[in-house]
Order: sequence, then structure tokens, then C-alpha cells
Amino acid sequence: MGRLFGTDGVRGLANGELLTPALALRVGEAAARVLLEDVDGRRPLAVIGRDGRASGEMLEGAVVAGLASAGADVIRVGMLPTPALAFLTSHFRADIGVMLSASHNPMPDNGIKIFARGGHKLPDEVESEIERLVLSDEPWDRPTGADVGRVTDHLEAEGAYADHLLVCTPAPLNGIKVVVDCAHGAASHVAPDVYRRAGAEVVVIGASPDGTNINDGVGSTHLDELRAAVREHGADLGIAHDGDADRCLAVDADGNDVDGDQILAICAIALREAGELRDNTVVATAMSNLGFHHAMREHGITVATTAVGDRYVLEKLRADSLSLGGEQSGHVVFLDSATTGDGLLTALQLMSRMAQTGKSLAELGRVVTRLPQVMINVPVTDRERAASARPVSEAVRRAEVELAGAGRILLRPSGTEQIVRVMVEAPTEDQAQNVAEKVAKVVQTAR
Repeated sequence: MGRLFGTDGVRGLANGELLTPALALRVGEAAARVLLEDVDGRRPLAVIGRDGRASGEMLEGAVVAGLASAGADVIRVGMLPTPALAFLTSHFRADIGVMLSASHNPMPDNGIKIFARGGHKLPDEVESEIERLVLSDEPWDRPTGADVGRVTDHLEAEGAYADHLLVCTPAPLNGIKVVVDCAHGAASHVAPDVYRRAGAEVVVIGASPDGTNINDGVGSTHLDELRAAVREHGADLGIAHDGDADRCLAVDADGNDVDGDQILAICAIALREAGELRDNTVVATAMSNLGFHHAMREHGITVATTAVGDRYVLEKLRADSLSLGGEQSGHVVFLDSATTGDGLLTALQLMSRMAQTGKSLAELGRVVTRLPQVMINVPVTDRERAASARPVSEAVRRAEVELAGAGRILLRPSGTEQIVRVMVEAPTEDQAQNVAEKVAKVVQTAR
């Protein structure tokens, strides 16, 4: 068995070779043992939530059993977004939070995301210790009798999260008509409700989860239905969430995409004008388009760049006491209001900016002039080996020479799938496509 934890928890085919109920039980048990060591003699507490996948019910039972067997009381909050689970971990003053979700992945997949006290993601060293215990057979003193954890349901917890979001909304959304695509996922109830309470007129699609339809042709990875619905209903914009609603993408009134770089730029400028962008700095990843960097420079905002992955954005924000960061994929972190990327919070901030300025989303989005960008996902059998193969490195060097400083190439293994991503930006779409295809072909041969 390889490393369990990827860039966003343990993820894989639910009930497949890796992510079985037996493993889920051991992860819950090990996480409790590591994170509940310092509870000062009080009863430890855990909170667990899930998205709409059918396998979530099965895995929830296993993780709950593992947590309770380690002596933790467990609160089940049902189907809620990942950022809601992070918020509730802090709200309930819990020692550990567990979210069962594979985010934007197809329905057969699932995952286990773990949060520490305060709703923060785990440092690498804590994940490594949990993984060591999962894979170890070392004996330990299991609690018995009255020391075994108890399990309760708190299915009204959504209300506390919704109230929190509304407190963080800068301006009423009166006069804004929005179509929201919930990806048949965890935000199917709470997102439309919050947007209406904030004052928007809301049209809802992709909000009928049945256990098997999450991310199926809807959500942030499938924007066609959202584009069509925005045009059909004459909406001001469309908002697309993924299965666990930790990300937000948008389309304007004409159905044109507004990606995470544009959303991050819009929000950075808004926070700077409000005096809330600490150190006049925004955090972005190496995947952010060069056009984003140009836009921030023109507005006098510094960009701090991290490796790809929202966990690295979070680490930078916390290490440097900054307030805003995000990814092109739509993960945006408002650290003064949340401990992780929150798609609903992002959407509320974006629509508030529209309401405050009276500008359309298309007009706001034009702050970023994107260089043509092509991404090719190359399936491989060993993502790390393929990405580091000598022929691949040589192909990347040739591509850099061809781009001659007018663009860039980024090659990286996925953190959750056996895929190597080849991203190229260039002055023209044709050049970006041509360079990306040449490198992708070499990656295929190195799989």
C-alpha cells in the first residue's frame, strides 16, 4: 500500500481496493488517537459530515465506529459542505472534524478529509502519524464500558453555518438574479437558502441528490447546463459548486466563464478598497494565469505564489498572517471568515461586489486579461515516476525554449488521481495547444 493521504485527505474508489469500510474504521480510530492526546481529562468530541454519495452512508458508519472506539463522542451533522464541517468543528469546539467527500470526483469515488481543532486542515506530520498508526499493528489500550464514545445526531447544524455566512456577507444581494448549480451535492439545500436570505432571486439546478448523481454532468466541472440556464432565465450570473461546495466558479449574464483567477482578483481588489487585504498581498498557486499576475501588479497588489493545492495556499496565509488566497479551480480562502476554501462564502463575496459597485460580472471580470491556457490531463500508471522521467524533463525544457519567455509550461502530478497535468500558456491558443500536445505525448510514453 502506498501513501494514504494525498493533497486532500484519503481518496479513492469507495469499497474498492483501498477505501474500504475496514480502512475507514482504522483511519477514524488512528485520527482520534493522534488528535485526542491532549484533551486535559475531558470527554473528547468529534464532528462528522458527508456529501451526497451513496457510499458516504457506509463509510460514515465505519469512521464513527473508529472514533467512538477510541473514546470520542461523535456528532453526526448529515449532508453538508466541507467548509460547513470545518466551521462546525470550531463552532462545537470539537477536537476533530471528519468530512466524507471526493469533492469534484465522479460518484464511485469517495474520500476522508480530517480537520483538527478550530477547523484547520492537518499538517503533513500529523497526517503521517495517523497513517503510521493505520498501517501499524502495535497494541493500544482501548476504552471500554462508559469510556466508549457516544454518538448523537445534530441535523439542524446547517442553520449555524448559514447564519455565519450571512454575517460575513458585505452587502445585501437585492436586485441580483442568480442561477446556482449545486452539482447534486452537499450544498443542494443550504446554498439556495443562503443566497435567498441574502436578498438574491435564485434559480436552482443540480440540487436533487439521490446518492448516485453527484457531479454527473453538473457542477463546477460541467458548466454547459449552467450557461444555458443563465441565458434562459435572464440571470445576472450563474454560480457552480462542486460536490462538497468548497469551490465556486461562475458564468456571466452571457454565459461566459469567470474562473477562479478572475474571482480571486475581483475579491482582492474589493478587500484592498475596504482596507481588509492584509499586507496588500494575495496568495495564488503556480497554476494562476499570467494575466492574473499582470492585473494584480496594475492594481498595486503583491502576489505570493505557492505550490498547487489549497492546503499550500492555507499554509502561506496562516504563516504570513494574510487574509485572501485561492486557486484557478475556484478554491478561494477568506481567512478572516473561514479556515478553508468555501464556495458559498466566495459566491456571496462575489455577488456583494456586484451589488456594491453596480457593475455586471462581465465588467468586473475584465480586470484579468487571460493568456490562452491549455491543460491536458494525461492518464498514467505512476504519476510521480512519469512526471520525473528524463524524456519528460527534456520535453519540458524544449517547450520552454520554444515559448521564449512569452509564455510558460507547468507539469505536475495530480494529488488525487493517477494523472499528470500538462499546462501551457502562450500568446496564442494554437501555440499553447501545440506545445501542450507535444509534451503530453512524451508523458504518455513515460507512463
